[in-house]
Amino acid sequence: MAVTPRILGAVLVGGLALYVLLVSARVAVQRFVNVAQGYGVSEAVIGLTVVAVGTSLPEISSHVIASVGILAGSLDRGVASATVLGGSIGSSITQQTLLVGLLLLGAGRVTLSRSFVRSSYLPMVLSAALALTLAADGTLARTEGVLLVGAFLVYVYYTYDRREEATIPENVEIENADPRTDAAVGVAGLVVVLASAYVALSALELLVASLDLGGSLVGIVTLGIGSALPELSTVTESVRRKRPTLALGTLVGSNVVNPLLAVGLGTAISGYRVPRAVVFWDLPFVLLTGLGALVYVTRVTGGQLRRRDASAFVVAYFGFLTGHLLLFPSG
Repeated sequence: MAVTPRILGAVLVGGLALYVLLVSARVAVQRFVNVAQGYGVSEAVIGLTVVAVGTSLPEISSHVIASVGILAGSLDRGVASATVLGGSIGSSITQQTLLVGLLLLGAGRVTLSRSFVRSSYLPMVLSAALALTLAADGTLARTEGVLLVGAFLVYVYYTYDRREEATIPENVEIENADPRTDAAVGVAGLVVVLASAYVALSALELLVASLDLGGSLVGIVTLGIGSALPELSTVTESVRRKRPTLALGTLVGSNVVNPLLAVGLGTAISGYRVPRAVVFWDLPFVLLTGLGALVYVTRVTGGQLRRRDASAFVVAYFGFLTGHLLLFPSG
C-alpha cells in the first residue's frame, strides 16, 4: 500500500503526540514528587504511590481517554479497545523481557530476595492471570474493571504494609520548591498528558483504518514501546549507579499497575471488546513468561539472574512479536 499524505500526516502527528505525552508525564511525576516531599510524605510512600503510578501514566491516560472517547462516540469501540489493550500489553512485555534483558547485560547480576518475589514478582504473575481470566470471553465489562481496580487497591495496601521496600528511583530527583507551584505545574502536566493521549489515539485510529492493521498490533508497536521508555531511563540510571534491584522493582511494579489500574480504569468507564490476539496470544504469553521466570529464579538459580540469562529475555521479546505477526497479522 502506498504511503499517502494522510497516512504520513497521521504518523507524524501520532509520533509527536506520543513524545509530548511522555515528556509531560515525566514533568507531572517530578512535580507531584516535589509536592509530596514538601508536605513531609515519606520516601517509601512516594515510591509506592506517586512514582509507581506515575511511571505508568502514559498507559493510564491512554485508557481513560480511549474509554471517554468510546462513550462519547468519537472513537470506535473495537479499534480503541484493541489499541489501548495492545499498548498496555506491549508495554508490559517490553519491560518484562527486553528491558530485563538489557538490565542484566548492563548490571551483570541481579539478586531477587524471597520478600521481593513474594511481594512484587508473584503479584505481577497473578495480575496477568486475573486479566486473562476476565478477558477470556472476548469482553471486559465495567464490573470487571471495578474488580481489577479493587485488586490494585489490595496490592497497594499489601505493599504499604511492607512500605520499607518501596523507594524512589534514582532518576527521579527531589527538589525543594514551592509545593503550590509544583502542584499547579503538575496539574497542567496532567492536562497535557490527557490532551496528547487523545491526539495520539485519534492518529492511531486513522492508521488502523488506512493500513488495515489490527488495533492491538498497532498499540503494541507504538503505545507499548513508547510507554516503556520511562522504565528504560530507570534501567540505565540504576545500572550507572549499580543498583539493579531498584530498576527491577520498577519494571515489576509497572507490570502490576498496567493490567490492574490502567486496564481496570478504562474498563470501568466504558467496557472493552477484547481482540482474539489478546486472549489467545498476548496475555497468555505475558502470563507464561512471568511464570517461567518466577519458577526459574526460585527453583533453579536460587534468586540469581546473571548476564548469561539476558539472551533468553531478549529472545522472548522478539518471539512475542514474531508470534503475534504470524498468528494474528490483522488482529
